[in-house]
Amino acid sequence: MDRNLALEVVRVTEAAALASARFMGRGDRHSADRSAVEAMREAFNDMAIDGVVVIGEGERDEAPMLYIGERVGRARVGDVELEIAVDPLEGTNLCATGAPDAISVIAMAEKGRMLRAPDTYMEKIAVGPRAKGAVDLALPPGENLRRAAEALGKRVEEMTVVVLDRPRHEGLVNQLRDEGARIKLIGDGDVAGAVATCFPETGVDVLMGVGGAPEGVIGAAAVRCVGGDFQGRLLFRNDEERRRAREMGLRDLERVFRAEDLAGGDVMFAATGVTNGDFLKGVRFTGTGAHTHSVVMRSKTGTVRYIETVHHFKGKPNYGW
Repeated sequence: MDRNLALEVVRVTEAAALASARFMGRGDRHSADRSAVEAMREAFNDMAIDGVVVIGEGERDEAPMLYIGERVGRARVGDVELEIAVDPLEGTNLCATGAPDAISVIAMAEKGRMLRAPDTYMEKIAVGPRAKGAVDLALPPGENLRRAAEALGKRVEEMTVVVLDRPRHEGLVNQLRDEGARIKLIGDGDVAGAVATCFPETGVDVLMGVGGAPEGVIGAAAVRCVGGDFQGRLLFRNDEERRRAREMGLRDLERVFRAEDLAGGDVMFAATGVTNGDFLKGVRFTGTGAHTHSVVMRSKTGTVRYIETVHHFKGKPNYGW
């Protein structure tokens, strides 16, 4: 993927973030998500790519999706063919309540290198580059915590673990507390949690627990860009989900996927903050425009670029803002 594509993809996440940020704190998660989807779809059509969505809006969000199989981009002769994973508004509830860490995200990979993940659950663990190779999803949480702490040169009591605040994680949280770890419970947005493990300034060391499988693919793409470690195993709730997984080409339903299995080859990841968070600042409206804070990363070079943009709405494309 051409490095010049990086700025183009950031424009797409910016469009979705700007559109959804207008609904921040208004208690209307569906309108926030819908506006993000519509803005992202329209912005994609200005890109010189031939893209197909392989990870789209989850059915549980009840929103007008960027659906799996949808073609995006101008798709002219010579345009690069890409597989795309999107979450126009990761953390719909976070945006609706004004809570931290709502973001707009896109991951792109070479054709044939991104897992078609069913809309089911995934058990996950993610760590940054310094702890790569130290953890294994097959090990108990306490053992992974101790191994990651040793790799990072920390005491277990100094480790911070991000876990989604869900009843299903009561046992995990109790185990981590028994080990003495610090726990950050989040309401939504485990893509942001996975990315945060790769940047020491966030104070996050490990992501553990069960979240959405589509978000797992996006998180793995982000972690790969900066040399971190991500592992995931699909957890099915019923036979219908297993059937759908097989229809999407998955054979070994018990497999532990590594980051390269989920998003292989040359990968690019971009995100724009919607609400303020550990990793990115949220959208700030100024009356004549807005400020956005974004990041774009490439696995080929490991380059991480932070982009702060001052938007003047007059004379700009209006993607539903």
